[in-house]
Amino acid sequence: MYIDPQWRILTVGDGDLSFSASLLKYHQPQQLTATVYDQLAELVQKYGDQHYRELCNEQCSVLTGFDVTRTDSWGKLTKNSFDLVIFQFPLLPGFNSREEFEQKCGGFGLNALNRALLRTFLLNSVEHFLDPDGAGLCYITSKDVKPYREWSIETSLIQNTKLHYYGSMPFDIERFPGYRIRNVDRDKHVKDTKGITYVWGPKAENLLGDRLSKAKYLNKGYCALCRTGPFASDRDKQEHEQARKHQQMLDYERQWQQYLSSDLSF
Repeated sequence: MYIDPQWRILTVGDGDLSFSASLLKYHQPQQLTATVYDQLAELVQKYGDQHYRELCNEQCSVLTGFDVTRTDSWGKLTKNSFDLVIFQFPLLPGFNSREEFEQKCGGFGLNALNRALLRTFLLNSVEHFLDPDGAGLCYITSKDVKPYREWSIETSLIQNTKLHYYGSMPFDIERFPGYRIRNVDRDKHVKDTKGITYVWGPKAENLLGDRLSKAKYLNKGYCALCRTGPFASDRDKQEHEQARKHQQMLDYERQWQQYLSSDLSF
């Protein structure tokens, strides 16, 4: 993950705030605002207040109870004042019951709902958080394992928008000492299995240049949905398309298209 010390950075939904604390200490951006989904009491109960205090002691602004999908939770956050917005290993919070899931999901599965969360993050970042005269970058770091790799992050999130996908770069957790990836709703440490940081922005130009790359499976002759290929022949491609895995990915894609054409939003 590339960090320019001149950037003004907003971190979104930073679990126990250990990522923001490490970012501030070891990368020293010009300005950092850290946010966490939990209210302060919940944060302290689950994770303690070590990183919260560290950030406050360094006069870093910390917003608790921050939901990137709800403008009424953003408090006094200054509009359009950041160069970079970062969302680390996002995942929807769990549902307490089947009834709650059915009530809130609108008939869509978790695959589509997690994509919707990331899409909302990107759209709100551009409209409300990013300075149009700044670097204009959005980072999402995710894992290259199920279920995350089934969200088609590179291709699905910015359909029918004016956003650009620039590419990705490896996420090296060793560059962020003290950072612990947390599970949603649980005080557990999560491995950063094959962490990848994906990058978007509203500008046509890729500011990060060759620091980013695009996966081969996005090219012609591959299956971007399943991240496989190239196919040796038409028969090879047809056999893949008939496979159970590909059919499952098609189902996810169909449901995502239904979500995009619906009125459901966060």
